[in-house]
Amino acid sequence: MRYPSRVKLVDVGPRDGLQNEKQTVPAAVKIELVHRLQAAGLREIEVTSFVSPKWVPQMGDNAEVMAGIARQPGVRYSVLTPNMRGFESALASRPDEIVVFAAASEAFSQRNINCSIAESIERFAPVVEAARAAGIYVRGAMSCTVGCPYEGEIAPERVGYLAGLMKGIGVQHVGVADTIGVGTPIKVQRAIEATLAHYDLDDISGHFHDTYGQALVNTLASLELGVWQFDTSVAGLGGCPYAKGATGNVATEDVVYMLQGMGIETGIDLDALIDAGQYISDFLGRPTQSRVAKALLAKREASACDAV
Repeated sequence: MRYPSRVKLVDVGPRDGLQNEKQTVPAAVKIELVHRLQAAGLREIEVTSFVSPKWVPQMGDNAEVMAGIARQPGVRYSVLTPNMRGFESALASRPDEIVVFAAASEAFSQRNINCSIAESIERFAPVVEAARAAGIYVRGAMSCTVGCPYEGEIAPERVGYLAGLMKGIGVQHVGVADTIGVGTPIKVQRAIEATLAHYDLDDISGHFHDTYGQALVNTLASLELGVWQFDTSVAGLGGCPYAKGATGNVATEDVVYMLQGMGIETGIDLDALIDAGQYISDFLGRPTQSRVAKALLAKREASACDAV
C-alpha cells in the first residue's frame, strides 16, 4: 500500500467546532485559538462563518475575529458563506477562501437550509462566481455523503450527483463529509470514488465525525485511495445541530499522531497542538475529546510528578 508522503490538514475547530457551543466564546478566545493553531504549524484554518447571528449566535463576532488575527504568510484563512449577503459581508475581512455547503440528502438539505439540493446549488452559484471573480478560492463541503439522520444510508450515486452540481457552478475543491459519523471504510471509499468522477484527487478532502468511533479508520481508508487533505478539529470540537447525537469532528491531535506514526509529514508540532487543544478545552470547562491529547497530557503530568 502506497500512502501519500505528506498530508494537509484544515483545522475547522474555530468555526465548525465552536459554532454550536451554548456558552459565549469571546472573540479574543477565538483569535488566540487561531494564533495557537498557526503557531503549531497549521497552514489551513477555517476561522468563522458569515451567517445571520439569529441562526448562529456564536459566529456573530465574525468580522471582529477576522480583523483580530495576526496573519502569517503561507497560512490560508477560510470562512463559510451561505449566501450572497454572507459573501458580501465576508469580503471586507479578506478571506483567502470561502466555503459553501450542500447535502447529498434531500431531507437533510430541507431541514438544514430549507431548500432542495438543486435549489441550494442555485443559491450558491452567484456566490461562487463572485468569489472567483475576486480571486478568492472556493471550497465546497458535501455533507451526509454516507448517512443521513432522516434518510438513513446515502447511495454513492447521490454523492456523485452533488459533486457534479458543485463542479458545474465552479467550486474548485470538495470535501466528502460524514456529517453524523456513521460511515465505515468501504462506504467512505465508495463516496470518494463517486466524487472522483467529477474532481481530481488533488481537489478532494475527507471530513469525518467520530460519533461511532470510525473517524480514524475512515481517514485511513481515504489515505488508501490517495486522498491527502482532511478537515480535522482541535480537541475534537464540534457537532451538528441538525443531526441529533452527532459528536465532534475527528480530533486534529489524533490524526496527526496517526500520520506521524505512519511516517507521513504534516508540518505540525504535536505538543504545541495539544497545548492549543488544552487552551480551548480549559476555557469551555471540559476535557479535550482527543484520546491522544488525554494520553500525552497524562504522561506529561506523570513526568512532572516524577521530577518532583
